[in-house]
Amino acid sequence: MRFQVHDVNLSSGGPLIVIINKQDASKLDILPLSRLKIKKENNSITVVADIAEDSQIKPGKIGFFEEVLTKLNLKDKDYIDVELEERPKSIDYIKKKLKGSKLSFQEINTIIKDIVQNRLSEIEITYFVSACYTNKLTLDESVSLTKAIVANGNQLHLNKKIVVDKHSVSGVPGNRTTMIVVPILAAAGLVVPKTSSRAISSASGTADTMEVLAPVNLTIKQIKNVVEKTNACMVWGGALELASADDKIIKIERPLSLDPEGILLSSILAKKKAVNATHVLIDIPYGKEAKIESKTRALNLKKKFMAVSKKIGLKVKVVLTKTNQNIGNGIGPALEARDVMNVLAGKGPQDLRKKSLFLANEILKMVGQKPIATQLLDSGKALGKMLEIIKAQGGEINYNIELAQYKINIKSHKPGKIVSISNNAIAHLARIAGAPEDKQAGLYIYVNLKDKVKKGQLLFTIYTSNLEKLNFIKESLKDLEVMKISQ
Repeated sequence: MRFQVHDVNLSSGGPLIVIINKQDASKLDILPLSRLKIKKENNSITVVADIAEDSQIKPGKIGFFEEVLTKLNLKDKDYIDVELEERPKSIDYIKKKLKGSKLSFQEINTIIKDIVQNRLSEIEITYFVSACYTNKLTLDESVSLTKAIVANGNQLHLNKKIVVDKHSVSGVPGNRTTMIVVPILAAAGLVVPKTSSRAISSASGTADTMEVLAPVNLTIKQIKNVVEKTNACMVWGGALELASADDKIIKIERPLSLDPEGILLSSILAKKKAVNATHVLIDIPYGKEAKIESKTRALNLKKKFMAVSKKIGLKVKVVLTKTNQNIGNGIGPALEARDVMNVLAGKGPQDLRKKSLFLANEILKMVGQKPIATQLLDSGKALGKMLEIIKAQGGEINYNIELAQYKINIKSHKPGKIVSISNNAIAHLARIAGAPEDKQAGLYIYVNLKDKVKKGQLLFTIYTSNLEKLNFIKESLKDLEVMKISQ
């Protein structure tokens, strides 16, 4: 059937969607989320239909989002042909996993290919994530998922014999070690093309924090230029379509903070394969309120990382780091960026410095170099390399990182000793304040576990750019025990 294009002047953010009038939908037996094949001359594309309940889209016309217009090079008032399309076979495979069955590589690859090509709706991708969460992926499925994500995304080729990388399973507020480790390794002459995700359930990811200092949405060509100049980069992987299916899945995981273990394994290792890394260090923090709470589970996850990496030809070392509180003082992009730059300048939180040096030395030892991380940091060479990376990525050197204009100071209501600091409460408050979307929002923590405090002593400060959020933050504080103080 022939329809006229109506440009709705909106973007879907990725999915290929059109809007059809209710009368036309009824005539053609089109339901919400039905798939349609849109054809113009010799070009065609499969899209998902939404039904217009009001008169915005007139009969005989179809509303087009920008993504579909771009794909077919359509303009407002063009004419196109429309026919019903069969649903993707990948939906059957998703249902199969929901029922608890094991998926083959071919089935997983089909799902990932359809995700990358925007042939699955967000609801359908959500079911896939839910299936992997409820019916955990086997080791073979994780290997298949890793290979499928890499195969259906772009890859970075640097023609280097040794390419190193690191990743933290995270779940600990702060913990911005990557931005210290990368310049240390680059200063040692190692190649480190670091791609990172944005935050899923935390107040900031490495990409969010680095974006305070420099652009992270670089093209593959730009990354190569940065790495050739500086030995390293720190960019957002989602902008490159390196392991692009992973970033689409992460977008689905974010609202419910879902992070199925099998997808977590594949997500991390696929990103490393996509940049052609040869040696990778995986940091698994564990402890109360971390993503991985027990050492037993951390050891089990370590075994799985080693097993999957072996099957995909990647040299991986996994370290377990115990923690019961935040790492660093700042929680939120700008506050964490301040910590990073302070540590590189020889100041800043000592726990962040200590862990970063440990991780950097472990990588140096992996590739046969001496553990000289401390010398590279204390000499200022790591800071110099960081400044090179910031400049090469298009950033400006600015030591005065601004914070949100409104703040709340939280003080101790009694003297005593800090016996617990809640990671969950810290992350929750920082996100309520606006992080990570608001780069300047978050928390700054002045005390550590086991510190002795006086009554009225400043414990932490909450920063927000939104005046209306102040009352909401104050109300939230009534229900949260951020720190427990014993007398």
